[in-house]
Amino acid sequence: MTSKVEIARNWLPRYTGTNYDDFGEWILLTNFHDYVHRFAERFGCDIRGQGGAMTSATCKEGLSIINFGIGAPNAATIMDLMVAANPRGVLFLGKVGGLCMPLQIGDLIMPRVAIRGEGASDAYIDPSVPAVPTFKLQKYLSDAVLAGGHAYTTGMIYTTSRRVWEWDHIFREKLEHYGATAIDMETATIYTVGHVNRIPRAALHLVSDLPLMQGGIKTTSSDHQVTNEFSRKHLDVAIDAMLAIDVDGEEIVPLLD
Repeated sequence: MTSKVEIARNWLPRYTGTNYDDFGEWILLTNFHDYVHRFAERFGCDIRGQGGAMTSATCKEGLSIINFGIGAPNAATIMDLMVAANPRGVLFLGKVGGLCMPLQIGDLIMPRVAIRGEGASDAYIDPSVPAVPTFKLQKYLSDAVLAGGHAYTTGMIYTTSRRVWEWDHIFREKLEHYGATAIDMETATIYTVGHVNRIPRAALHLVSDLPLMQGGIKTTSSDHQVTNEFSRKHLDVAIDAMLAIDVDGEEIVPLLD
């Protein structure tokens, strides 16, 4: 019978344009093509997979980045395919909607748990299992981010498969009831499928909008402004932290999640 690893080794190059053994030991996951371009610009490396489902780039320092697309199904797919690359750690960089004060646009969030409201993760493990990052990886990232002089917020993130929900007052009231720090569409899936596949994972997000606040719903114009003002810092902080972990961090054993 064909194994999961064999399938992933065949599919990962088809999705990303990169062979499974050409990825670095540390991997950044994102939804944004400009993050991949900025990564390639910083390290002078090639972008692979252009015109395909996902783009990727790998630098000689042993760090890779993949733009896997948007939404929980894509997040589940890339975390399944990661079994082929067998990374030492995966860091997800996304943009999130901040749900509570005193969050501001441009803030960084490192969520310690995610609510599985997206549905995709239910296909992997019972819904009662919490979606959490790998503690040791998150701890190292926290230390590296703070050592670089950057602040971040932690808390609980709500992951949903609904992209257009801001008009729905019942859903908004549910978010307020949960007391979540932020909302996105992938974190719970990445945490859960990473747990199932024994892949060390964490997330470092950028607050791009404040959807529960008056006038805080994201627009094309506001998203461009956030990208121009904050996304380079977001990516650079993550890169610096992952490179520091590679040098200073001790081995992370996935079975000790």
